[in-house]
Amino acid sequence: MTSSIALRVDQFIDARPLSSFQKRILVLCFLIVAIDGFDTASIGFIGPALRVQWHLGAAALAPLFGAGLFGLMAGALFFGPLADRFGRKTVLVASVGVFGAASLVSCLAPDLTWLIALRFVTGLGLGGAMPNAITLTSEYCPNERRSSLVTLMFCGFTLGSALGGLVSGQLLTQVGWRGILAIGGAAPLLLLPVLIAALPESMRFLLVAKHVDDERIARIAKKIDPALPPGTRLHAGEAPFKSSVRALFAPDVLTGTLLLWATFFMSLLIVYLLSSWMPTLLSSNGVSLRQASFMSATFQIGGTAGAILLGWLMDRREPHRVLSSAYVVAAGFIVMCAFAGGSVPLIVVAIFGIGVCVSGAQVGANALAAGFYPTGSRATGVAWANAVGRSGSVTGSLLGGVMLGQQLDFRTIFLLLTVPSVIAAISLAMLARARSRQRFAAVSGAMSVAE
Repeated sequence: MTSSIALRVDQFIDARPLSSFQKRILVLCFLIVAIDGFDTASIGFIGPALRVQWHLGAAALAPLFGAGLFGLMAGALFFGPLADRFGRKTVLVASVGVFGAASLVSCLAPDLTWLIALRFVTGLGLGGAMPNAITLTSEYCPNERRSSLVTLMFCGFTLGSALGGLVSGQLLTQVGWRGILAIGGAAPLLLLPVLIAALPESMRFLLVAKHVDDERIARIAKKIDPALPPGTRLHAGEAPFKSSVRALFAPDVLTGTLLLWATFFMSLLIVYLLSSWMPTLLSSNGVSLRQASFMSATFQIGGTAGAILLGWLMDRREPHRVLSSAYVVAAGFIVMCAFAGGSVPLIVVAIFGIGVCVSGAQVGANALAAGFYPTGSRATGVAWANAVGRSGSVTGSLLGGVMLGQQLDFRTIFLLLTVPSVIAAISLAMLARARSRQRFAAVSGAMSVAE
């Protein structure tokens, strides 16, 4: 007779080297967020072409850009709980299908009203895809490498954004804005069959939510470790759940939920205010438009470098304190930028540093959120944190315009940006203390039971 071995899924994954099967999941999720980045960047490039063709003023494009952001928020709020009920893969594939189809149909839009409506639907799909890509990736990563692997996967967004800008800049005159939207819609639809065939469902989700038979779990596990001993039985080590939304507000996680939301909101407020208004802010400080474009690009480059660096540090140090420290350093770089005067080298260094510390930490915060929530509410927790963050991005975009409209100068605007950076740092420091108390209470409880 074959003896049965019981292992928790996380123990099984942590005890084995990263397999080609897990790397495939990482690559596929990387491609999903890269397409998201492509869409985000390309929509900004088609604005001038839309204005010319439809004789629009600059203000008329604001609802178009806003519709995508509101769609992202709504998609995260809607698809997150669905993923905790029907599965990460199921909702991820559906989300990719939604934003691919909506983007493809957008190229046929007869007027601005239709395009705004279709951008909202595209945003719905994108809002559901990104958090689920993060969740699925995290659930197949070993704990000691989770932060670095999740942040590496998320770098697809930055690279996709760069590709979106490059493709739009090169092809817009040849294929027009409709052609750019068609490319953005065709790419995810072509990827869809690969996702259906090659992506697995999360083993943790299947065990917690579906109560599937051991044979299905074993088939997935053998793709990670073909030498899995016969009779090995995997379990989640977590109780089944009923409502993933209510779980975010349970007494033991409520404080953490609110602190994560504060971090996401403040972080994305900074990112989107700078992304939207950086060239304008720099030109108001006497920098030429050509220099402003280059200096703005260093912000995105810094974000990619910061995501990789901070993800690596999070796997080797206390992750909450790593990110909290990053936001403190970011405040220093923001002050440096404010007082750089007309020194282009100082401004470039400061903007790069802000990108490393703020954009990089925001990517790390996604990994942090994925590790904070249990399996039954993980997709909802990541998605709703992203939704709150998207409200910060809208606030940041609007706030930049308001501050410029009030004739605030370059230095004042940057000094004000230290406030959300410090709030994010404090929120993560408080979360670190709360998590330490939880772990101490869990250890004490386990010792009491043992006695």
